[in-house]
Amino acid sequence: MSEISKLIGQRIRNYRTQKNLSQEKLAEAAGCHPTYIGQVERGEKNATLESIEKIASALNIPLFNSLKNLAMEKRLTVFLSNVMSSYQQRPRRNRSIFIVCSLRWTSTRANDNQDSKRP
Repeated sequence: MSEISKLIGQRIRNYRTQKNLSQEKLAEAAGCHPTYIGQVERGEKNATLESIEKIASALNIPLFNSLKNLAMEKRLTVFLSNVMSSYQQRPRRNRSIFIVCSLRWTSTRANDNQDSKRP
């Protein structure tokens, strides 16, 4: 399944476990089958927005919260994948320098993003 399905599923599972709900109780509250909840949480099903809305409602969270920051998470996943690919292509003696530089660049970018959000 797609990366977005897995991210949404992980987010649903996190909310469900924070609220101490079983998959069965969540399914009952959302009007879904328990098997479906498990498949969504594992990213095996492409849930419709309607289904995600029912699940979010059953969890008492706004639909927006269940989808928030997915774009950022996806960019981070792609970035880390690119870093690891570049890391593996480097000679062994340069790998530690590469990791330090990548971490510094990432930290700088994160700080820049936080600064741009300040009024």
